[in-house]
Amino acid sequence: MATSKATEKKPLWLLIEESFLELDAQALSGENLEASIQRISGELDNSGYNVSRHGGNMLQLRWAMNDMREVGRPLMKDFNAAIAALTLEDVADPYFATNNLIRDIGKTWPGLKRSERRTEVIGIVEKTKLDLLIAKAKGLPDDEGIRLLIEEQVAPEAITRSMDITGEKLAQVNTDMEKERAERARVATLIEAVAGTSNEEKVKHLFVNNVSEELIIEMAEVDQSAIDSAKQAMEAELKEKQRLAEEAAAQKKAEAAGPALGDIPPAEMLEHIEAIREIMEFSDQEKEIRTMCEQSSIPTALVDIAVSEPGRLDELEKEAEG
Repeated sequence: MATSKATEKKPLWLLIEESFLELDAQALSGENLEASIQRISGELDNSGYNVSRHGGNMLQLRWAMNDMREVGRPLMKDFNAAIAALTLEDVADPYFATNNLIRDIGKTWPGLKRSERRTEVIGIVEKTKLDLLIAKAKGLPDDEGIRLLIEEQVAPEAITRSMDITGEKLAQVNTDMEKERAERARVATLIEAVAGTSNEEKVKHLFVNNVSEELIIEMAEVDQSAIDSAKQAMEAELKEKQRLAEEAAAQKKAEAAGPALGDIPPAEMLEHIEAIREIMEFSDQEKEIRTMCEQSSIPTALVDIAVSEPGRLDELEKEAEG
C-alpha cells in the first residue's frame, strides 16, 4: 500500500479515527452520512491510502463510523483526553501506561484492544513522555534540564533541538556528568572501606580524601551534626599535630644549634675555636662562615660570637686553656 511522506508513520485506522474529529452532528445525520463517508474516503485516497476502491479498507471506514455513532462521540476524543491527562509519573514506564490506557479506553472502544493497534498507541505514549520531559526540562535552572534529558536517555539531537543548545554544550554537560559519576564511584569505594565504623569516623575519612560536604551527607547518609562533630574533632587533632610538630621543630633546631656557650667542655671549645679561625681565614662573609661552621657542627652560640665579636674568641680560648 503506497503512502505519502506525511502519513507513512500513521496506520489507516488512526487516520480514519482522526478524520472523525472534524465531523459535526449534521455530517452524521442519515441523509448526510453516506456523503461524509465518501468524502472521508476520498481524502484518505488523496493521502496515499486506497480506500474508496478497496473493499476491505472501505469496510474498515464504515465499521469505525458505526462504532462512533453508537458511542456518540469519536474514539480520538476519549483518547486525546486520556493522553492530555497523563503526567510524567504516569508515563514513567510507557508500556505499563499503554496497558492502562488501552484497558480503560477499551471498555468503551473494544477495537482499540486489537494487537495491531498497540504499536501506534505505545508510540503516542512515548512521544507524550518526551513532550512532558522537555516541558519539565525547560523549566529547570542552569543545566539541570539538559541533565534531566541526558539521564532519561533522550536522543542527543532531540536534546539540542528542544533545549536550543549546540552539540558542544551537550558534550560539555555530558563530560561534567561523567566526572560526577566517577566521583560518586570513588566516594562509594571510600565509604565501603570504612563500613561498620561510627559516623564521625566515616566523615573524617571522607574529609581526609577531599570529598565535598554535599556528597558526604548524601552518600554516607549522615546529617549536618555529624559533619560539624567530625570537623571539631579534626580541628582538635590538627592543633595537637601542629603543637607536636612545633615542639619537634624546636627540638631539632636546638639540637642543630648545639650546647650553650657555658656548656661546651674546654677541650671542645679549643677545637671549635681553632676550626672557626681556619674558616675565617678562608672567608670573611658571615653567611659563608655560618654555613661552613654548621657543616663542621660548631655550636651556634660560638658562631654568633665569631661573626659579631671575633675578639672574644681569644678570651674564650684563654679561659678554656685555664
